[in-house]
Amino acid sequence: MYYIIVNPASKSGKGQKIWSILEPVLIEKKIEYKLYFSKEIGHVSRLVREISASLANSAPDFILKLIILGGDGTLNEALQGISDFERVHLGYIPTGSSNDLARDLCLPKDPVKILEAILSCRTPSALDLGQLTYNKSSKEFSRQHSDETSSSRLFAVSCGIGFDAAVCEEALASKFKNILNKIGLGKLTYLSIALKQLIKAKKITCKVTFDDAPPIYLPKFLFVACMIHQFEGGGFKFCPGASAYDRLTDICVVGNIPKWLILMALPTAFFGKHYFFRGIDHYTAHRIHLETSAPLWVHTDGEVTRKSSSITITNAEHKLYFLL
Repeated sequence: MYYIIVNPASKSGKGQKIWSILEPVLIEKKIEYKLYFSKEIGHVSRLVREISASLANSAPDFILKLIILGGDGTLNEALQGISDFERVHLGYIPTGSSNDLARDLCLPKDPVKILEAILSCRTPSALDLGQLTYNKSSKEFSRQHSDETSSSRLFAVSCGIGFDAAVCEEALASKFKNILNKIGLGKLTYLSIALKQLIKAKKITCKVTFDDAPPIYLPKFLFVACMIHQFEGGGFKFCPGASAYDRLTDICVVGNIPKWLILMALPTAFFGKHYFFRGIDHYTAHRIHLETSAPLWVHTDGEVTRKSSSITITNAEHKLYFLL
């Protein structure tokens, strides 16, 4: 039995179209499944929470097999609803506009091939997850997640504070993004918003602490991206070499660099060459603590819930059992 959750609105309706291709495959193979469609932001988390509740009354060796059709944000919502990761095997079929997880895992472009791999997988891969904790929470919440109350969130791909999260927050509410998605140019949304956010970014200072090392002070902080995988924001290779298997979080720290130079550095990030620029640095750690001089937007896998001036990120080692 597979439990399947489809986000029909992902990439402006692409999720629904992909499901219409996959459903006949399941019927032909006589695969038993239960289907759910998400209706609004937060609904996927609630659905997964309800489905996971069945584990309490099942045999100890029962494994819940869950398949998510949606973007990275849909998968992020699903993670928040899983109550027992040891007993959940998760399959993912990307239908979003960024699909950074699929890009890093080199999933096939053909959703039918991904589905067939999920159905034939007998031994799931154990992937690292990241966990964000809000140490201080601002009163300013995202328009999309105004009812978010949790003090922590899991993430599969990346977590960021500052410039990249501000781009995500604006992109989530962008009508322009929906238009571009329909003509296959959704990535341009992030580029255009990134330029706008960069121009209006205010001077913020930041203190970053990696594990037990002495703090690093950034007098002109722009953003910090904490990465489980290599890509975020629709293909920006912020942390080349990041791996979901090494029990470490890779960190891209951008600070003390002029805005005009950022305009030159950003395009090189698509190829992972941005560390050539002074003021952009790479680290790895098990635990990262950040404190900023003012509350800033924070994202997990592109989902922005609130602003914060103090967050901690840890690596939840090999927590996710992923059907590949």
